[in-house]
Amino acid sequence: MITIIAAVAKNNVIGNKNDLPWYLPEDLKHFKEITTGHTVIMGRKTYESIIARLGKPLPNRKTVVITRNQDYTVPAEVEKFESLKQALDTHREDVFIIGGASIFEQALPLADTLIITHVKKEYPGDTFFPEIDPTIWKETNREDHDEYSFVSYKKLI
Repeated sequence: MITIIAAVAKNNVIGNKNDLPWYLPEDLKHFKEITTGHTVIMGRKTYESIIARLGKPLPNRKTVVITRNQDYTVPAEVEKFESLKQALDTHREDVFIIGGASIFEQALPLADTLIITHVKKEYPGDTFFPEIDPTIWKETNREDHDEYSFVSYKKLI
């Protein structure tokens, strides 16, 4: 099972200058509850933004980084692959794709489920989530809050 998990602003922004453009503690808690104990796959920039914020990889998760830079170094507990395909060939158990834009774009046709926090405001940003095509993705669950909604989608085809 391949699940994409992301927080997406009303204007599809997911990042600005390699960081989240908002601070929603409830979303971070939601992300942690869902991904803890699983493999998280991300691009190099997403990995670097986590290291900048936490000083270490996400705790209690197997971290997989995608980078074309063969000289890029990661700690021993972090796995590195040159492509999403290589990572998914190695990790066939439940995985969560957590960013960034290029990785989301590559993973969207392969994913079974989307878990999206729809942030109800527009934000300035330089990184965007791909459009969710309603002919391919069906909303299966929604939990509305004032500033955001937690929404799950299943692939139709």
